[in-house]
Amino acid sequence: MTTELYWLTLTVLMTGLMWMPYIINRMLEQGIGFAMWDPQGETKTEVTWAERMMRAHANAVENLAIFAPLVLTLHVTGLNNDATALACMAYFFARLVHYIVFSFGIPLMRVLVFMISVVAQVTLALTLLGAF
Repeated sequence: MTTELYWLTLTVLMTGLMWMPYIINRMLEQGIGFAMWDPQGETKTEVTWAERMMRAHANAVENLAIFAPLVLTLHVTGLNNDATALACMAYFFARLVHYIVFSFGIPLMRVLVFMISVVAQVTLALTLLGAF
């Protein structure tokens, strides 16, 4: 497994588990039955961190749709290098920190770590385009 695929796998796993804290909070607030019976997704939580965490999770999923194909294309083409390995690692940690600071409502830090993840994605794309 390449370094890029390793970090992609960890990123997918992390993103896939990001729902757990806010769903557990919902179960504690409303009970398991009511938390699970929300066909329209319209129930509100009593705490703002859980709402922010839901938005951070959605943002992580949206960005994974960009990151994953870039990593997979690098793997298939064999264009991975030290820069792409570092970019994938940076992406993982940037998304982790983004999730945390978004959840706690730290706006400037949120933007900075989001930009790190964007730079990582651009690095992968430019590598595929032959810029590196």
